[in-house]
Amino acid sequence: MTKLFEAPLYPYKRSPDQDASSPIRHPVVVIGAGPIGLAMAIDLAQQDVPVVVLDDNDKVSVGSRAICFSKRSLEILDRYGCGEEMVNKGVVWSHGRVFFGDRQVYNFDLLPEDGHRRPAFINLQQYYCELYLVERLRALQLEGKPVEIRGGNKVASLEQKAGHTALIIDTQDGAYRLEAEWLIACDGAGSPSRRMLDLDFVGRVFEDNFLIADVIMKADFPTERWFWFDPPFNKDQSALLHKQPDGVWRIDLQLGWDIDKEEEKKPENVIPRLKQMLGDDVDFDLEWVSIYTFQCRRMEKFRHGRVIFAGDAAHQVSPFGARGANSGFQDTDNLGWKLKLVLDGKAPDSLLDSYGLEREWAADENILQSSRSTDFITPKSEMSRIFRDAVLDLSEGYEFARPLVNSGRLSVPCVYETSPLNSDDVDGLPARTRPGSPAADAPLGEDWLLKMLNGGFKLLALGVDVPDHSEIAGIPVESICVPAGAIGADLRDRYLGEAKTAVYLMRPDQHIAARWTELDWSQIETALNRAIGKGEAA
Repeated sequence: MTKLFEAPLYPYKRSPDQDASSPIRHPVVVIGAGPIGLAMAIDLAQQDVPVVVLDDNDKVSVGSRAICFSKRSLEILDRYGCGEEMVNKGVVWSHGRVFFGDRQVYNFDLLPEDGHRRPAFINLQQYYCELYLVERLRALQLEGKPVEIRGGNKVASLEQKAGHTALIIDTQDGAYRLEAEWLIACDGAGSPSRRMLDLDFVGRVFEDNFLIADVIMKADFPTERWFWFDPPFNKDQSALLHKQPDGVWRIDLQLGWDIDKEEEKKPENVIPRLKQMLGDDVDFDLEWVSIYTFQCRRMEKFRHGRVIFAGDAAHQVSPFGARGANSGFQDTDNLGWKLKLVLDGKAPDSLLDSYGLEREWAADENILQSSRSTDFITPKSEMSRIFRDAVLDLSEGYEFARPLVNSGRLSVPCVYETSPLNSDDVDGLPARTRPGSPAADAPLGEDWLLKMLNGGFKLLALGVDVPDHSEIAGIPVESICVPAGAIGADLRDRYLGEAKTAVYLMRPDQHIAARWTELDWSQIETALNRAIGKGEAA
């Protein structure tokens, strides 16, 4: 890390709230200025929702931490105004290789089709991600948006009251009181907020230990994800290699169960391990070293009255598959527009329950995939190991075995199959864009579809004329009309299939609420009411 990241980005500054005679109440308070807390604040500020971010730190995280940012996260960050910076700095990749012992058994491509603006993944150190999010937040402040970040403000206690949450905040100038109509806890895996409310996780805790090393070196490895099962340099364990910007490489080495963590982190023990992997002739410097174990667990409920949990505070998974930060961005993407509608009185409070239903569903999917990856990577019995090794051997020569290899099912956006906000589907349209699905990007003239779905409810009309702007059920709705002759092959494949025309109702988070093969305003109104938690259908 450069000295840029050692300097405070949001240093402590005394707030007028600290001198108020009675606690000041804010519409939204976010606890935690990691990637998820910052993203949450940006989402709300862009919608003109006043928000205060509290963090006991004043700078970005130490070490690369989360590095793999998925296509869906980049699409969300585009709407937050910093996707371009992430992609420009990040290392773009979509290919990976899987090794068993000293031989490659197969490779894969995560984005084999064309017609997408963003890549399958980029690798970028978390501290860069946090930097770009802070810079975006500062830019919003300069635009006059109602967002504030307070470093050196540690939440010492919180208590739910009627219609708000009362907080006590510790600072270097002493404690002060604050109130929040809505409190969003994005304070990480250890979540003091969760403990203050006497809430816990349910799920599995894994005993394996893994060494993370950020290594600065010049190397000829291609820009790919390389994963080894039982490599010669780490027998009976696993290893992972990723390229990052600035000549930094991420190396993960499985260490096993009973280890002395402090001893294993010492450079005199780390460096020989890395030399075994990289070779004695490769010069490298250690930038950051950590040892981690992990859990695949979540809170039973993400919403508790007027306190809502997001990111690692709400759910945790193993790092295999990059489902941590990426699922956290999807949390903020899901919550922001719903909270805006509730605050504006355009949707009932119960709409926020759908945040829990949808994101708890997503967390279960991520935990399932993450647990399966972990069980495949670290077999818990001799029979499991025999099965795994047989699958790896077969995958070298037989394509049918490759889907069984699980070195981490890489993060994809969740389809909200059972969401109460979905309307009934119709026959004849592609399955990939059914209600509950995230919109699939596609070229649209000189632009991109997802770039045009930049917040708010939208109607995507293919081969159908609709007004540019409408108000339906009290909600502004913009239209994207594509004449039949202008529908490109990718758009047709992803949204029409064999149908001649189609109309899609898109949610502000770019998930599909409803779709039809013909225009029917009464059905659109019913579907929009359902999508905002109103009406008998909801």
